[in-house]
Amino acid sequence: MNRGKRAGDRMSGQEDRRPPSRRIADELRAAIMNGDLADGDRLPSERELAAEYATARNTAREAVGILQAEGLAVAQHGRGVFVRLRRPLMRLGRERYSPQARAETGLSPFRIEVERQGRTPRVECRSVTTVPSPPEVAERLRLDEGQLVVRRENWYFADDEPVQVGVTYIPAVLVVDSPLGREKKLGPGSIYQRFEDLGHPIARIREEVSARMPTPDEVKGLAMPPGVPVLDVLHTSVDDQGRPFEVTRFVMRSDLNGLDYEMPVDG
Repeated sequence: MNRGKRAGDRMSGQEDRRPPSRRIADELRAAIMNGDLADGDRLPSERELAAEYATARNTAREAVGILQAEGLAVAQHGRGVFVRLRRPLMRLGRERYSPQARAETGLSPFRIEVERQGRTPRVECRSVTTVPSPPEVAERLRLDEGQLVVRRENWYFADDEPVQVGVTYIPAVLVVDSPLGREKKLGPGSIYQRFEDLGHPIARIREEVSARMPTPDEVKGLAMPPGVPVLDVLHTSVDDQGRPFEVTRFVMRSDLNGLDYEMPVDG
């Protein structure tokens, strides 16, 4: 199937003013979207594209670069460029905080979730500091605005690809004698086991989800292609006595993450 000829047929009778690299990228993108090129398929090489579209190899290289920048293709050293696997990492809202799963595995919710989906998790805690509580955090934790909270910043990876960042806020008075207030590594069961050790087992969650465009720092840190929004999830944990004990803002790449929530409906 000659994509170049097909494109020329569609443009007969009118001038196509798109740059050659853009025309090739548009054709390849259409092939990906309609399934002619499936997830994991190898894209034609620069030489093959140059011959098919009667253009220079540099132009073909630019076209493939456009698809890579859009997150539709990924290069594998020594093998070529392949259609990116569009397999979202699902956030399983009902299951991810299960005490039983934590007890069985000794893992954090993210690690449990990623391993269950056949991928390799990695978490980097990059800082643990004490700061005045932001207004939205103070409101959800029932604190006075500016009251001190411990701020923990974590970056999350699946198969060594950055997928989200989470900033957790905990009332400083709650964790004064706990690793939560000073240690980056929290041991078996991770953060929610440490909360349970303090008498705050997680019993209920609230998650407020919105979408927005990323900040420049988020684009850089999450290695985001142009034009991709983020999911902004503001999570609040509540214990068995109805006390909120932590708030985490998750910023998630929308092209690599999905949300799966199951919940009862009020009668």
